[in-house]
Amino acid sequence: MTDKTSPTFWQAFLPIGFLIVILSINVSLFGDAALDGSNQIVLILSASVAGLVGIRLGYNWEELLEGVVKSISSAMGAILILLLIGSLAGTWLLSGIVPAMIYYGLEILNPQIFLFAACLISAVVSIATGSSWTTIATIGVALLGIGKALGFEEGIIGGAIISGAYFGDKMSPLSDTTNLAPAMAGTDLFTHIRYMTLTTIPSISITLVIFLAIGFFSDATAQAGNIEAIQQAITESFQITPLLFIVPVLVVWIIIKKMPALPALLIGALLGGIAAIIFQPEVVRTVSGITGNTFESFYVGVMKAIYGKISVHTSNDLVNELLQTKGMSGMLNTIWLILCAMIFGGMMETTGLLQHITASVIQLANSTGSLVASTVGTCFFFNVTASDQYLAIVVPGRMYAETYQKRGLKAENLSRTLEDSGTVTSVLIPWNTCGATQSSVLGVATWAYLPYCFFNMISPLMTIFFAYANIKIARIKDH
Repeated sequence: MTDKTSPTFWQAFLPIGFLIVILSINVSLFGDAALDGSNQIVLILSASVAGLVGIRLGYNWEELLEGVVKSISSAMGAILILLLIGSLAGTWLLSGIVPAMIYYGLEILNPQIFLFAACLISAVVSIATGSSWTTIATIGVALLGIGKALGFEEGIIGGAIISGAYFGDKMSPLSDTTNLAPAMAGTDLFTHIRYMTLTTIPSISITLVIFLAIGFFSDATAQAGNIEAIQQAITESFQITPLLFIVPVLVVWIIIKKMPALPALLIGALLGGIAAIIFQPEVVRTVSGITGNTFESFYVGVMKAIYGKISVHTSNDLVNELLQTKGMSGMLNTIWLILCAMIFGGMMETTGLLQHITASVIQLANSTGSLVASTVGTCFFFNVTASDQYLAIVVPGRMYAETYQKRGLKAENLSRTLEDSGTVTSVLIPWNTCGATQSSVLGVATWAYLPYCFFNMISPLMTIFFAYANIKIARIKDH
């Protein structure tokens, strides 16, 4: 084994600095097209810089490769979920489930309350399912269509959906991150959830008030006159019936019953295909391009919806824009981005560069407020550099647990901070697994929805405020 030397701060920061500079150039030159491949290359080049620093510190190629493979392996669950979300989106469009959600949603919602309702609905569904990803891929897609029909920009609609979905994910006992954070900090699940309400309820309350205010002062009402035309265009192509909601209700029920996400999404996609054959046989035939053999047309049509790009054409251009999906294949570019991000994160973690930077930060945290602020910053830093919300919870959780205990702070202070920052900010990073996934699923660029993810931005600030103001800080009494 080669003797390893500890990196200096500047050695540890070099790959980060390189990444920031080149990504800035990339975004300025490519704009929204930066995620089509150039950002992926930048992540690989940044990983190469980290690898060169690691070799200089005494690491060999086999060790670096092992770290990269381990990092990629940790993202495989997310990648598989992403593929199944693509297939579910395809069959739920083909079956008329998403068009039915849009149709009935336009009857219930109006521009003044839409953003408020979109955030609240996403929150409720996410609490019930424990998954922001599932919420955004199902009800979120439908809400996006309704919002666009009402005349809202897709960025602000995405912000409302994501704000609600991540509130629910954060507070649900069924959520994996909600279980992971207390496990890393050393407290129990329900103590963690109760303690989170102190900062999370004010954060979501402020968010809902903001969306309600935006709705009342929005000029989207001027574009709401096309609602009837949109509904008519949908009914011309699809058989719209409340029976279509059996499939999403069943999927939500099996998730609540704690079925793992992968089989639940697969069942949802397959049920969507069956519903398409039952309720929309003509649409399936049109998508398949086969008119003679019934079995062949049904098989090919459903299969195309699962794996590839499909669209349903109507007399309304806006509806045509809503009624298209790319299936599994539409997720491949996002998977490419995730793989490159995990290569960079693996190099940074294996060489100890991430740990060195964060250890330097801990030394500067002298008060409770600065300790919590440092934890928030570290979680965000890992979301940016390691590109994975789980690493942004696990690594800071391990790093800070002993420090919190030594400062006389109960473990729930740390677990709450991990979720208030690590979970909710992951979706704000374009190359993070969460940011890349939600952007791909909604078809909205991360930079477009980021300014409107009020809950995701308020939440870490709220936990820092509570710490500096010494509000409801749980302390170890014997300390």
